[in-house]
Amino acid sequence: MSIVNLTNVTILDNPSTFFDQFRFEITFEVISELQEDLEFKLIYVGSAETEAHDQVLEEIQVGPVPVGVSKFVFEAPAPKPELLPANDIIGVTVVLLQVSYREKEFIRVGYYVNTDYKDEGLRENPPATIEFDKLERSILADKPKVTRYNIPWDMSEEQQQQQQLEQQQQQQGTLNLPFKPDFAHIDTSVLMNQPVEPQSLMTASMGMVIGGGGEDMDM
Repeated sequence: MSIVNLTNVTILDNPSTFFDQFRFEITFEVISELQEDLEFKLIYVGSAETEAHDQVLEEIQVGPVPVGVSKFVFEAPAPKPELLPANDIIGVTVVLLQVSYREKEFIRVGYYVNTDYKDEGLRENPPATIEFDKLERSILADKPKVTRYNIPWDMSEEQQQQQQLEQQQQQQGTLNLPFKPDFAHIDTSVLMNQPVEPQSLMTASMGMVIGGGGEDMDM
């Protein structure tokens, strides 16, 4: 059982310009006292071909965290364009919101992101040199991909061993792979034409915690 549950994630200021900050209003619930802080991290996937171009945009510690419901706004700077492959700046990519405890990730929320010129004429006839001040970034807020991982939290070694045994009995050898973006099958027109109003990731969509690995969920 997870001690911390994300109950809502709202993407603010969406769509935005390329250089605007990423802003997420995050609500989470803690059902039992934690001994350490929570870690929130935002990663921008720079290329579908390799992780070498991924950028950690922001990484913060949140705590001490009381039992109950907490809310805060997580802000992260835009990616550094000089670190991105020129051919991958315009188009679809992914941002990953990761939450960890004691350096162990227990939930990951992935969002598709489309970057393109706001002006239709520039989209049809893009300039040879990218004009960043004319780019628009749009996040597909209502289609997050959620992956959950079971972690030991603050349990003793004996409790961890018992939990692992129960997980093995429940899993019966099923392997669940973490979220991998499918860049080849994204309708960018949906991304660019979505309404400006923030969308939410609701509690009812979060599902159950799966032990021993991660579970991908299409929201």
